[in-house]
Amino acid sequence: MSVVFDDLMKGLHEVDAFLGGKMAGYKVSVPVNVDVKSIRKRLNMTQAAFSNAFGFSIDAVKHWEGGRRTPEASARAFLTVISKDPQAVVRALAPTSKNVRHSAKERVGAKSVRQTKLAAKKA
Repeated sequence: MSVVFDDLMKGLHEVDAFLGGKMAGYKVSVPVNVDVKSIRKRLNMTQAAFSNAFGFSIDAVKHWEGGRRTPEASARAFLTVISKDPQAVVRALAPTSKNVRHSAKERVGAKSVRQTKLAAKKA
């Protein structure tokens, strides 16, 4: 089995044990600093493509990269997942039905998703 699969299975077993009352809860550790620019550059994406692909505002990305703002804990956690497995994020956020109508903004974002998939394969 792959390392990713083993990690996922371990996590599922931990959740099962927690829900069954066999294990006390735990708190995950979220990185204090996340280098948004290096994540984006490693994925070969522009700021606009990165923001479209992952649902951030372009202003937030610019401010994070410029050091004017720090991402909140939830954004840092999300950025950490993007950094480790961008394809998983793209799969998780992809529409599940081909019958869904997409706005113009979402159609523009589809190009970014394709770029993310290609960049993740290269990484």
